[in-house]
Amino acid sequence: MKAIVMNGFGEAEVLALGEIPDPVPGPGELLVRIRATALNRADLLQRQGHYPPPAGAPATQGLEMSGEVAVVGPGCAGWKVGERVCALLPGGGYAQFVTIPADMALPVPRHLSHEQAAAIPEVFLTAYLNLFRLGGLTPEKSVLIHAGASGVGTAAIQLVRAAGARSWVTAGTLEKIQSCIALGAVAGWDHHQGSFVPWVMEQTRGRGVDLILDFIGAPYLADNLQALAQDGRLNIIGTLGGAQAADFNLGTLMAKRLTIQATTLRSQSVAAKVALNREFRDFAWPRFASQELVPLVDRVFGWTEAAQAHRYMESNANTGKIVLRVD
Repeated sequence: MKAIVMNGFGEAEVLALGEIPDPVPGPGELLVRIRATALNRADLLQRQGHYPPPAGAPATQGLEMSGEVAVVGPGCAGWKVGERVCALLPGGGYAQFVTIPADMALPVPRHLSHEQAAAIPEVFLTAYLNLFRLGGLTPEKSVLIHAGASGVGTAAIQLVRAAGARSWVTAGTLEKIQSCIALGAVAGWDHHQGSFVPWVMEQTRGRGVDLILDFIGAPYLADNLQALAQDGRLNIIGTLGGAQAADFNLGTLMAKRLTIQATTLRSQSVAAKVALNREFRDFAWPRFASQELVPLVDRVFGWTEAAQAHRYMESNANTGKIVLRVD
């Protein structure tokens, strides 16, 4: 089958259309004809040689997809050939076909296109995991979401709103901040204007926020601790700004009884992903049907334009997801 392959590691130009073996579904698996996949920061890191796929995962990039069931493997009750599904993947989305555990398949809501559905699994599951499972989000809580206009950021804003809680964001432009407010954020801070701590304290009347979702890492660590309320939680989802933190005040951590935790979704076991998938579907699918939740697609590229799509993500120009349409 055709797939976007990497001719070594490096810049976006290493991506090219090639051929890889056809996947074969085993017991409990579906073979899906992919119609769309979506970019994630992990794809850029993998292309650069900094994020190898987990053991047993396809070497092909792509952590989510939407498509149609092509083959129903043995022991897959409840699925039929031709049904539209989307799913989180450990890899393999930049290809014509992929196999998935049937328990990871999510039915595509009727009103959504494949391009929209491909923008759901990775970012919404990541946001759900960090807000609810790890963040203990309840209606009275407050959340600061860094990189609010990113795929995970735009998903998190909507999930916070759906939970009846409040969110604030940081982003890089006024336009991105306005987009975040339109999705449900209370307000936003342009990170080019310096530390967000005084702004957060002004917004929360000196209290701080209960939960922070951080993609930046080391450069934000000290300010994140200052911006948290008593018993607050810092969830580290990425380290785009660096992983080595020099300014780390344990006194602040102890005085406020803060919790710092980090997580990745890709490396978790299939059983853990299935459990999260079911919990997320129960919460989110009625809300997708009512359009309370909406996958935000910034731009759609043809999959032969994968290198161009990667460069576009590297420019940080997008608000929401960048999608590849698969032929």
